[in-house]
Amino acid sequence: MFDLCLHGAPSASHPEHHRKQDSYRHKGDYGLEVNIAKTFDVDGVKYKLDYMPSKWGSGSVGTEQAFVELSGLSFAPEAKIWAGQKRQRIQDVHIVDHFLMDYGVNQGAGVNDLSVGGLKLGVALQTGDTFDKKMTAGTSANKLNVDISEINTNPGGKVRVLLTSVSTSGLASSGGSGLTISHNQSDFGMKGLTNSLFVQTSSGYANINGRFGTFYDANGVANVYGKKTNRVADSINWQSGRFGGQAIVGYQTTKVDNSAVTTTDTSLGGRISYAVSNNFKWLVEAGTTARKFSDNTASQSLNKVTIAPTLAVGQDFWSRPELRFYVTRANWNQAAADANNDATSGFGANGRKSQTLAGVQYEVWW
Repeated sequence: MFDLCLHGAPSASHPEHHRKQDSYRHKGDYGLEVNIAKTFDVDGVKYKLDYMPSKWGSGSVGTEQAFVELSGLSFAPEAKIWAGQKRQRIQDVHIVDHFLMDYGVNQGAGVNDLSVGGLKLGVALQTGDTFDKKMTAGTSANKLNVDISEINTNPGGKVRVLLTSVSTSGLASSGGSGLTISHNQSDFGMKGLTNSLFVQTSSGYANINGRFGTFYDANGVANVYGKKTNRVADSINWQSGRFGGQAIVGYQTTKVDNSAVTTTDTSLGGRISYAVSNNFKWLVEAGTTARKFSDNTASQSLNKVTIAPTLAVGQDFWSRPELRFYVTRANWNQAAADANNDATSGFGANGRKSQTLAGVQYEVWW
């Protein structure tokens, strides 16, 4: 189910947003990532060392990424060959803070930006291990991602294809595969209007985004089955004078390998930005999401609206940094409350079916 909330991450479709520092990671979470990198140039060949420690919430300091990279080779000067643990997020939808295309963060090796017949090719082979956590003894997983981009299809339109293949042993299910086809359209009918369409499918332990799926339960036991997932999502972005925003609609079906029940999720939402002046905006966001089941289980629904007076450095929707003072009102039905009634963290705790939240959020990228 998409999480329609005011928290967002920069879009990979906007090159200026590639480097960031967030005051949050997930809704209600907080933490810090620090990227430390050094590049050496030897006769035109570049060697890069990259390390990113991270700390989220009350957890210990971890390793988000740590890799070496080689580029500038005479036979493929544009290609970047890497080994280690490299975070490769391809494209997100900002207002839901969710990357719909993402290699994930696991140990492995690969190449990015290799030119092949006018296209760009990326290949990565990764294991299920990370620097912070190894797979449980007796289980293993490997994943191959093939990423083909810069496919020109129409004026202003480009297609990107991400293929995923997973092999496993010792887990409840076996293997898996995935396919994402995305189409990005600039100047979608008018200047300042862009559109991104995603058509995705996956099975087994291939996450629909291109990452690994979940192998273990909360106790580290390998009893989590793979699943079959299909998704169609469309996101539109616009900026016209002082008025900007982004909206998304998504439809997804999921069926766990050991279950006969199909879950259907639908989400619709958007964020509108209006600049009163160069340094003050109003942000208004609304969203609705629903979950239905193919058996007789009651359907779940959630609705929310957020209003946020915002201090900014520019009038554009994407201008950062921003300091937001927000108020959110959310309500959900009894079925959603029952499914999320954990005494400490579930939004359905204590029989609640609505809640008002207020706070301050700071977001900066560079």
